[in-house]
Amino acid sequence: MKHYSVMLNEVIDNLNIHDDGIYIDATLGYAGHSSEILKRMKRGFLFAFDNDLEAILYSRKRLSEISNNFEIFHSNFSNMKEKLDGKLVDGIIFDLGFSSPQIDNPDRGFSFMNDGPLDMRMDTTKDFSAYNVINDYSLEDLTETFFSYGEEKTSRTIAKNIVEARKKSSIKTTNELVEIIKSAVGLKYFNLQHPERKIFQAIRIEVNNELGVLRSVLPDAINMLKPGGRICVITFHSLENRIVKNIFKEYSSVPLVFSGLPDIPEEYKPKIKLVNKKPITASEEELKENSRSKSAKLRVIERV
Repeated sequence: MKHYSVMLNEVIDNLNIHDDGIYIDATLGYAGHSSEILKRMKRGFLFAFDNDLEAILYSRKRLSEISNNFEIFHSNFSNMKEKLDGKLVDGIIFDLGFSSPQIDNPDRGFSFMNDGPLDMRMDTTKDFSAYNVINDYSLEDLTETFFSYGEEKTSRTIAKNIVEARKKSSIKTTNELVEIIKSAVGLKYFNLQHPERKIFQAIRIEVNNELGVLRSVLPDAINMLKPGGRICVITFHSLENRIVKNIFKEYSSVPLVFSGLPDIPEEYKPKIKLVNKKPITASEEELKENSRSKSAKLRVIERV
């Protein structure tokens, strides 16, 4: 299974892995980051989360060849606090991209470049899919989804064309959707601006509630860290990056009302410090090997 782990060395270096540490890979995928974490621990333990059963089956086998010091949860990472029942950890990694095998498998419906069913579910045991978004959402809800999560300026035009097209028959495949987008915006705009990228991103985010779970989990993750523990987050688009940046800023700052005071009440002191003020990006060497790393940004914080 070919999958390239984005900024693997940078993540492992920044996690400061201890031999006896406890770590969470919140986005297991095909175990690229998890494998390297396990290799560096003889007495420690790794907890991993993923929605994707196919990825879990592959990764369990891969990790078992390194060590048995791990447990995988078939669960969204938003449940980590509940699943670990108050356990404190030394480090957490979030790689918010989705993996090459997911993108490249037409049956999963993530890609606008291959024809497949309108699916896009990270967790294929769930019922709600891209098909439901495209065929059931109102004109207003489609427009809002495309504009909020895809930041596409022709969102309403595309939504109108989808609503018209589905009056004749339901829209079932990724190719059908791409053709509707193309006819909505015209060939010139389509070829220059690639709105299909933004629309597919928006649908995927909606289907998997990606931004909602990210907002809910980061405060939990910060509170689960031991002093000196670290969180590494890799984002792939501006919406994710903004959420991570803002939450990290909030938790690393003193409230304005206490700013400059010599004695700050304990509950208002910063919980974290920013390890890197500016996000880390992929090296030139990595970009030559994996063009999908181009938009990736790595932010790292440490619990104080």
